[in-house]
Amino acid sequence: MNKQHAKADAGKPRLSLVPTDIITAIARVREYGNAKYGDPANWKQVEPERYRVAAFRHLLAYIKDPSSKDEESGLPHLWHQACNVAFLIAMEVQDDGKS
Repeated sequence: MNKQHAKADAGKPRLSLVPTDIITAIARVREYGNAKYGDPANWKQVEPERYRVAAFRHLLAYIKDPSSKDEESGLPHLWHQACNVAFLIAMEVQDDGKS
């Protein structure tokens, strides 16, 4: 039975399918960045290429040692990579006008 008349959510992404651990990991990296830079929106001022390079750097560190942590933050490299990828996705979606 189609219940779209009560709640129209057909075609909307099912966010409950996303593992919540990635959200927590990105939030931890963001908390570190906010403490360091003081402006929660400053990531939008960085060129995408810098996030690509950082994501690649963290990926290589993770491949070399999956349990490795970023020297500066003490957080896992994989978490930093996820955050960089999240920034890139947000920038590309914004540029494309998609959401």
